[in-house]
Amino acid sequence: MLNSSVLRVVDFCSRNAWRVIVLAVALAALSSVYTVRHFAVKTDVKDLFPPDLPWTQRAFGYMKVFPQPEILAVVDAPTPELVEQASTKLAEALAARKDLIQGVHQAQGGRFFEQNGLLYPPTPEVAQLTDGLVKAGPLLQTLAADPSLRGALGALSLGLTGVQYGQIQLDDLAKPMTMAADTVQEALEGRPASFSWRVLVSGKAADPQELRRFIEIEPVLDYRALEPGRAATNAIMQTVQQLHLAADHQARVRITGLAPINDDQFSTIKENASLNVAVSLAAVFVILWLALHYARIILAVVINLAVGLAIAAAFGLFLVGALNIISVAFFVLFIGLGVDFGLQFSVRYRAERHDYGDLRAGLRSAARKAGAPLALAAAATAVGFSSFLPTSYRGLSELGQIAGSGMIIAFLTSVTLLPALLTVLKPPSEPRPMGFASLAPVDSFLQRHRVSVIAGTLLLVGLASPLLLFLPFDFNPLHTQNPKAPSVATFLDLRKDPRTGANAIEIVAPDTRAAAGIAQGLSSLPQV
Repeated sequence: MLNSSVLRVVDFCSRNAWRVIVLAVALAALSSVYTVRHFAVKTDVKDLFPPDLPWTQRAFGYMKVFPQPEILAVVDAPTPELVEQASTKLAEALAARKDLIQGVHQAQGGRFFEQNGLLYPPTPEVAQLTDGLVKAGPLLQTLAADPSLRGALGALSLGLTGVQYGQIQLDDLAKPMTMAADTVQEALEGRPASFSWRVLVSGKAADPQELRRFIEIEPVLDYRALEPGRAATNAIMQTVQQLHLAADHQARVRITGLAPINDDQFSTIKENASLNVAVSLAAVFVILWLALHYARIILAVVINLAVGLAIAAAFGLFLVGALNIISVAFFVLFIGLGVDFGLQFSVRYRAERHDYGDLRAGLRSAARKAGAPLALAAAATAVGFSSFLPTSYRGLSELGQIAGSGMIIAFLTSVTLLPALLTVLKPPSEPRPMGFASLAPVDSFLQRHRVSVIAGTLLLVGLASPLLLFLPFDFNPLHTQNPKAPSVATFLDLRKDPRTGANAIEIVAPDTRAAAGIAQGLSSLPQV
């Protein structure tokens, strides 16, 4: 029944070739107009997850109460003073960019910490710091009066005067003199020079955390663009250049966060896109030429593929409203799988054309022999994509809807438009039978030893199947990212220090007592 149905369809389309072609082109044109007017890609990754799942409800609820910055600027400098100055300068400049940035927050600095910063360190550390400030009182007064190089040299000479009158031990000046000498030597050698009075007063080297500042940035995201946060990140780096932070403060500024990482992921997709498309199309045409050999048949298959793609794209947008970052792969899938239906039908047509000679008779015989297998292949492929539908992950679910319906459309155009195009283009008859004569011995060998080949294959499958138990699976989505992308590289660097909390898990507790109990219980775990 299936064969006869396909045969009647092919026969009708070949007898009414021009009408079918005009109708198909008109439908493709209308579909293209619909696609252009309604084409959209949802680049917000949060839209991929259903809001009714328990974990998404917890995550979205947490982010609503504690908004998470989409962009994190990491500022590094050789001294605490320089990093503080650079981060404050950058934060103030970014706060003025209301067009692209909604909010800026200095996680470790700003006006609040300038006034209340001494409330956070341990009491002995604060006592040591204040004691050092008291001892350095005369030195600081001299520097405050003249913060230039002349004032610094005057402060050091004041220290030598104190040694001369026995007020200061000579050993007490060893560290300041060494730091000053190292700074002057670096300047004379043309290398970046820095001097930290905080390090001098505290009496110890700066902690790595003191040389790094984080600026939390909430950008204006444009989800109509492939890279929603790219305009904001570009504005941030442009501001860094305009402020001359590298030259004036020896500061290095890097960007990471959810928005830059996603943008870099989309940027990676665009890298070498033209080259990849050109290579893919060239490979398709080589396969078409090897299988079909005649330009007229290849032209018919290409037109059939283009029409099917236009119709499938419009129908897919009608189903889901907008593509997402996963379902957009439908275009590649349709070209790779959709061309196969036209290819299989055309190869069968060539074989039947050689046997029957007449074009119409060849098309009828091809439909009779290839119609049912192609229909079953299309149904199997569509069912395979439809297996994505039950998942709550919208990225795969929508891909299943679009790709599954696209396979049916590819089959329908291959048994309607393609026969009509072949009828109109009238490719020449086939002088030789289809196949590769050089591979005939292989075919003969497989037929003679078919039982052995099947048994050997089943044996290999049986022996290899237990190895599936040892198949590793990488659950870390970060490993799907390009590690060389700036935002990803920055995150990987921050992750090396557990104090940054790059891999932190947030647990919401009703009050501080409950939070303390949870923290005490978790601290005993070896994984924490």
